[in-house]
Amino acid sequence: MIKDLTVGKPTKVLFFFTLPMLLGNIFQQLYNVVDSIVVGRFVGADALAAVGAAFPVVFLALAITMGTSMGCSVVISQYFGSHQYKKLKSAITTTLIAGVGVGAILTIIGLLVYKPLLALLQTPNNIIGDAYTYLYIYFFGLIAFFLFQSLSSVFSALGDSKTPLYFLIVSTTINIVLDFYFVLSLGMGVAGVAIATVIAEVVAAIGLFIKLKLYFKKLVFNEDEAEVKAEIFDLPILKQMATIAVPSVIQQSLVCIGIMAIQGLVNSYGSNVIAGYTAATRIDTIAMMPMMNISMAISTYTAQNIGAGKIERIRQGFNAGVKMMLVFGIFITAVIFLFGSNLMGLFVDMSKTDPQVVQIGINYLQVVSVFYILMGTLFSANGVLRGAGDMRFFMFSTILGFGTRIAAAYVLAAFIGVAAIWWSVVIGWLAGAIIAVWRYKSGLWQDKAVVQKLEHALQPQYNKA
Repeated sequence: MIKDLTVGKPTKVLFFFTLPMLLGNIFQQLYNVVDSIVVGRFVGADALAAVGAAFPVVFLALAITMGTSMGCSVVISQYFGSHQYKKLKSAITTTLIAGVGVGAILTIIGLLVYKPLLALLQTPNNIIGDAYTYLYIYFFGLIAFFLFQSLSSVFSALGDSKTPLYFLIVSTTINIVLDFYFVLSLGMGVAGVAIATVIAEVVAAIGLFIKLKLYFKKLVFNEDEAEVKAEIFDLPILKQMATIAVPSVIQQSLVCIGIMAIQGLVNSYGSNVIAGYTAATRIDTIAMMPMMNISMAISTYTAQNIGAGKIERIRQGFNAGVKMMLVFGIFITAVIFLFGSNLMGLFVDMSKTDPQVVQIGINYLQVVSVFYILMGTLFSANGVLRGAGDMRFFMFSTILGFGTRIAAAYVLAAFIGVAAIWWSVVIGWLAGAIIAVWRYKSGLWQDKAVVQKLEHALQPQYNKA
């Protein structure tokens, strides 16, 4: 259901808006996690390493998707917060058209460059064939993935975080069932998990698109807007989105290049370290989901409230977000320390796998989890900057953090070996947090809204019939 985040107690509003997003992103991550579990346990450690080696290339496509969706979501939220519904509808259709177009372009580029990228990452010969197969199939599903992410960002921008969750549950269930069928019954290996992912994403995109069409029929314009037809593709709105999306894409792409640089260092230690690192980062990604989703909720919350001109309410939301981050961080750290070995056992058959694989994963998780609250503070501040449209400092914080992480990883590797991989993560978070928190405290983000407010805000109208 569409929800106005400019009213209600900030902590309660953020929590109940975040919860479906959190569950949805856990299901989204299950795509990769289940792929890793199935190939790791039923195909072998080399197959797991192949999926892990392919991930930085996959993440490059994901980074561009996240960047474009972020730009669209902020603009839609600000139009919703200022009650400009004709512009809101144009922003939504413009988002979907742009999403499909970018997805098609990336599909073509991806199919041309994935082999050179894997070679550049020093992917070992014993796993590069499976990595090729996984990426080749994955890129054919990019348009569906872009459409689904664009649709999800639209619903979230309107304060509806439940609808994307429902479709993610369905698509993830399809993905899991097909993973086991293609790999265990048909013996398709890495190709099977890739095909399962593509099919699940197509189903989710179609379902969410149909749901959005039903939403459009219920959206009622105010009298002042009713006589003016909303543009299906609005170039000025696209330019507004680009002011957020382009810096976001650049920032996310640079982050991805940073991940590739780290993956290159990981690959230099051999397939055992690659497998252990892959399993650990899958667990780490799920562990970070609460903080990431609180950050995204803060962005939508900030965008709606800055559109409504409620600055003090944004500060209240930031404080509520940090407290939520602290609670989640302590809980997740405790789980990792108590059950780290059990979690690694989900990804590899510990009776058949070199003990180094498991130990690498445990070492990574135990170090980074202790500093989750540092990451949470960084994500909270960046959530405000992103939602306000202060993209220059949002980019700077993120790029500085990743740049510091890469430098630390390669410098420390000469002194502490493979442990540099996980300690560099903490150092990167610290560098990014210093900049993001300083910018938030300065208050200079308050005048960065990309949507011009109406002189007299219109009252929202939504027909629930």
